[in-house]
Amino acid sequence: MGSSQAELAAFLPQLESVTRRAGEIAMAYFRAGERTTAAVSYKYGGSPVTEADFAVDRFLFQEMARIAPEAAWLSEESADTAERLTRDALMVVDPIDGTLAFSRGDARWSVSIALVVGGRPVAGIIHAPALGETYVGALGLGAFLNGSPLIAPQRAEIAGAALVAPRTMQDRLAASPRGFVMAPRTPSLALRLADIASGRHDIVVAAPNARDWDIAAADILLAEAGAMLSEPEGVALTYNRASLARDMLIAAPKSLFDDSLALAREVLEGKL
Repeated sequence: MGSSQAELAAFLPQLESVTRRAGEIAMAYFRAGERTTAAVSYKYGGSPVTEADFAVDRFLFQEMARIAPEAAWLSEESADTAERLTRDALMVVDPIDGTLAFSRGDARWSVSIALVVGGRPVAGIIHAPALGETYVGALGLGAFLNGSPLIAPQRAEIAGAALVAPRTMQDRLAASPRGFVMAPRTPSLALRLADIASGRHDIVVAAPNARDWDIAAADILLAEAGAMLSEPEGVALTYNRASLARDMLIAAPKSLFDDSLALAREVLEGKL
C-alpha cells in the first residue's frame, strides 16, 4: 500500500466507514452513565478489558484484511509478532481507547486506527461514537472533525495556554511561572491529543509508557492540523519498531511546541 495523495484519498473513506461500523459494535455494549453490559476482565497490571474490546478487534482485523491486505496488524487486543517488522505498511489499532471510561458509562472513549507506511502514520481515524465525534486525517489531505477542516490555533505565547497533564505532574506544573491553565484530562489519550487540533486545549503532556496504538492516529491528525507530537528529544516519532512503549509525550501547536518541549524537559530534570 502506497502513501500518495491519490491512494490515500481512495482509502480514507473505506477506513472511516469501517471505523464507524466498529463504533456501532462498541455502542451495543455501552450504557451512558451506567456500567457496560460487556463482560469485564483484567490484564496483567490491572487495566480492564471488555468483550466489546475483543469484538471490535476481531471485526477490524477481518475488515483490514479485506481493504488493506498488504498491511501488517498491530492492536492492543491482539498478540504482537515480529512479522510486522518485515512489512512497510502496518495498521495500528486501539479497539477502545479509554476502556475504563467505556466500562463506567463515560462517553469519552474512542476507536482509534491508523495506517503506517515507512515508519510514519499516513492516515488516521479517531471515532468517538458516544460523543458523536469523528476525527479524520491523512497525509497531504488535511485534518477534519465531523467533516469540517481543522487548523490548530497558533497561540503566540504559552501564557494562558490550556495544558492537560498526568495527575502525578499537575501540582508541579501548576507551580510554573509561565501562567498556563490546567485543563481537564480526557480518559482517551487519542481524544486528548486530537483535541489540540480542535482547539479545545493547547498542550498535552502524557506520562511515559503510552503505546503506539494510543497515539498513531492522533499523530497524523495533529501533523495535518499544524501541531506536533514527540518525545522529549523533539523529533518526529517512528512507528513499527520492536518496542511499542513511549517516553513522556508532548503535543502542541507548532507555535507553542518549543516552549512546551522545554517545559516537559524541566519536569524530567526535576526543575519543577
